[in-house]
Amino acid sequence: MTPAVVLLSGGLDSSTTLAIAKSDGFALYALSFRYGQRHRAELESAAAVACSIGVADHAVIDIDLRRFGGSALTADIPVPKGRSAQAIGVGIPVTYVPARNTVFLSFALAWAETLGADDIFIGVNAQDYSGYPDCRPAFIEAFERMANLATAAAVEGRQRLKIHAPLMSLTKAEIIAKGISLGVDYGLTSSCYDPGTDGRPCGHCDSCLLRAKGFAEAGYPDPLLSRFAST
Repeated sequence: MTPAVVLLSGGLDSSTTLAIAKSDGFALYALSFRYGQRHRAELESAAAVACSIGVADHAVIDIDLRRFGGSALTADIPVPKGRSAQAIGVGIPVTYVPARNTVFLSFALAWAETLGADDIFIGVNAQDYSGYPDCRPAFIEAFERMANLATAAAVEGRQRLKIHAPLMSLTKAEIIAKGISLGVDYGLTSSCYDPGTDGRPCGHCDSCLLRAKGFAEAGYPDPLLSRFAST
């Protein structure tokens, strides 16, 4: 099977992307990061999702973006709660982690070169997203151009890298429907920016609100809520 590196955070979008890459016939090399995020729930979810969907390898890389601060996900900055849909759609929120996707894709590029892989998958989305600049089509296109100038394999003609962003034009509801059709167990995923110590979602941060909106519009119950409702 042809190898592909898939960035896997353990969230709804990246888990769907992993399932899409599998359905496309790739051998999956999942890549997650312990980057100084304030909670571990997403890494536990990433491990569970990787096991559920089936990967050839799952690497978890340690980097420390806390050193630079600037985000409610890595620094002692309150996570916004209870914002309206209109407010969520305006500006770049404090949950943006500076250069995170650029850093993550750079690691994915390095692994892809050593694997002899031409394909990297990332679950960014430009429809129901929270204003992050590194989730836009222009960013993905620019990184792909740069990547094909950056590696020995590309310069020597042994690699033609493609960054796949299969969720880019989908709404959250469409992403959920796609994942369900591929058998993704969303009860294993974690989307919350400020979960409890047991991984229980807060239900009020931007990510929880977008997730709830997506499940409501898709017409499916969120199995993650059902899992915590039974405990």
